[in-house]
Parts: sequence; structure tokens; C-alpha cells
Amino acid sequence: MKIRDVRAIPVFVGRRHQLVVKIETDEGIHGWGESGLSFRELAVVGAIRHYRELLIGKDPFRIGAIWQDLYRSQYFEGGRVLTAAISAIDIALYDLKGKALGVPVYELLGGKHRDFVPLFATIGRPVGPEMIDGAHELIAAGWTAIRTGMHAPREVNAAGEGVFEPWESVGETAHWLNKLREAVGHRAVLGIDYHHRLSVAEAASFCQKLGRDTLDFLEEPIRDETPEAYEALRRMTHVPFAIGEEFASKWQFLPYIERGIAQYARVDVCNVGGLTEAMKVAGSAEAHYVDLMPHNPLGPICSAATAHLCAAIPNVSFMEIRESPTEHTGFYDERLFPVQLRLDGPRLWLSDRPGLGVEFDEDAAGHAEFAPDLASERQHYLRRRDGSITNW
Repeated sequence: MKIRDVRAIPVFVGRRHQLVVKIETDEGIHGWGESGLSFRELAVVGAIRHYRELLIGKDPFRIGAIWQDLYRSQYFEGGRVLTAAISAIDIALYDLKGKALGVPVYELLGGKHRDFVPLFATIGRPVGPEMIDGAHELIAAGWTAIRTGMHAPREVNAAGEGVFEPWESVGETAHWLNKLREAVGHRAVLGIDYHHRLSVAEAASFCQKLGRDTLDFLEEPIRDETPEAYEALRRMTHVPFAIGEEFASKWQFLPYIERGIAQYARVDVCNVGGLTEAMKVAGSAEAHYVDLMPHNPLGPICSAATAHLCAAIPNVSFMEIRESPTEHTGFYDERLFPVQLRLDGPRLWLSDRPGLGVEFDEDAAGHAEFAPDLASERQHYLRRRDGSITNW
């Protein structure tokens, strides 16, 4: 069996774009993958087109060797664009191999540790009374792990760019998180995603405003390029950190795992290098008693690949899911993905179908074409009121 074609298919799903990749063989078997690096999909398309020429004619079963070939075949190794492309290719190869052998992907990774994957849901409502109402709805529906966002007024400047002032956010967010914990008691694990919008000082001040038992995890409070900055913050707060959704290799995870900075590893199979690399991160994390809390912001292919990873490793806390009773995103559109894993409230059930257990309808995708939108892109530029840029 040889690889005959590799195609990148950017498509609009729900409220955002997804980049689906299809690998075809000369025996008519195909595999589906998905790339991360959201909002920079066209850059990844270029990388996949380049990799296509390296992949044609190769044996698709040699997944590990192909990973090394793509990563190390040039002087400038890695980087988020290239590993996002490698991730999609790697996931598609696992899907293809599972179909060819008639087994689910988790069997290729060592077999199941669990029958379903425990999930956490995001309260898709503004910080305040609505957030508390959303938490009550989720708990009533059986969810035991809940994440919320930070206080971020929906303010837009004259150029159509969002406005975010960190110091205005931390006090309001902490106030309502304390009220949220009081309202739900200890019926749920509570976390917050600060989307790396704070400095060390701002993040420390935020944590100091929280009750001792308010938060169970704090996700990405600051940027991750400098582990020493996170170490400084680690010394200032008791709240466990969930870090790593942007990491593009096992090497980026190393200092966070080995130095005890991250208490949860937010690995993203569509960014880190696919299932091949994610399994190595999981092994390193297990050796340091760190659980994976996988990042999963996209659609059914990403969800399925992440679920197969979670099935095949022992150290999993909760997996992110974007469809919940309070947030219907459309990312799991059944017109585009007629075959997908079954979501049952706070559980994602593993399928025994060969491969990932997901199929993509290319004809339907033709009616949901990728359409770059500068106005939407500007929403991802955040500025402070003085005009300076800040992290989205």
C-alpha cells in the first residue's frame, strides 16, 4: 500500500474554520486528520502542500518514521505551523491504518484503559449571575467538571478590535468566582481559562483575591515562552496550573513537567505533533504524576483523536469538549461529519469502529467553504484603551 494523495480541506464549521486533511492510498483506503493553529489555517495549508510531495509513494503504515521524516527533513525543525501540519497528517495516518487493519485507533496505541472519556464543559456565559445559572444547569445535567472564562467586556474600538484591560478583569472575575464556588459548593471541579492575558503580577493578584478553595485549576494565566516566569507565579499561589495547549512539541512540555510548574498538561493532539508526539508527552507526564487535561477546541476529528489518546493512557483527568447544554457551537455539524463519536452528557464514548470512528462529507464541505474575513480577524486583535496591543 502506498500514499497516493494528501489534501488539505479548509472549511467553515459552526463559528470558526477547521482544517481537515485527507490521505488516500492506491488501495482506496483513506484517513482523516485535523490541524490545530486556529485562525492561521492557510499557513498550515501551505505546509501540507509542501509535505504532500514528500509523502506520495510512502508506506502509510510507517507512521513513526514518517513523523521523523517530516520533522527532521530540513534544517529548520519544528515550529507551530509545521507541527500543526504534521499533527493532521499523523492523525490521518492512524485513522487510515486502523481502517486497513480493522481496529480502532486506541488498539494501535496499546488498547483501552477506559470505556468512555470524562469531559469538562465550558460555561459559555458572561461572568456574573448568568455564569452561576449556567453552572447550576450543567451540574443538574450531570457535569462534575466545569470551566469558565474571565470577565472581558464586549467592548470594541473604532477599528473593530476588541478592548481588554487586565486590571479591570481580575477583580471582577475573582469576585464572581468566589460567589460561584459558594453557590455550587463542592459538587463540581471548577477551573478558569485566562487565555494567557495576564502578567505575572496581574495573575498573582487575581489568585490572591480568590478564596482558598475557590479554584481547582487555573488555565494559561500568562504566556508560556519563559518557564521562569511561570515558576515565579508558582511560588506566589497555591492554585494548580493547566498549561500547554499551544505547545508544539514534547520539548516544550519538558520544563513545565520536570520542574513541577504544570499540574495538568493541556496537550493538543492537533498542535503538538499528532498522536505520535502526544503519547510521548503522556509518558513523560505520567512519570512525574501529572495528568493530561487535553485541549480540544475544534470538531469531531480532533475530538475523536483526543478521545483515542485518552483511552490509551492511564493519566487523564478531564478532556475539553466544545458542545454542552450551555454552548451549542455547531462544531459537530452532522451534515459535515455524518459519522462521529457519541457524546453522552459529560462522557464521550469510545467507538469500536475501525480508525477514529469519524467520517467527513466532502460534498457537504463544498457548501461551507473557507472564507477569510478581515472583520472577524480583527476581533482577535485585543488592545488596551491606550492603543497598545495585548494577548488574545
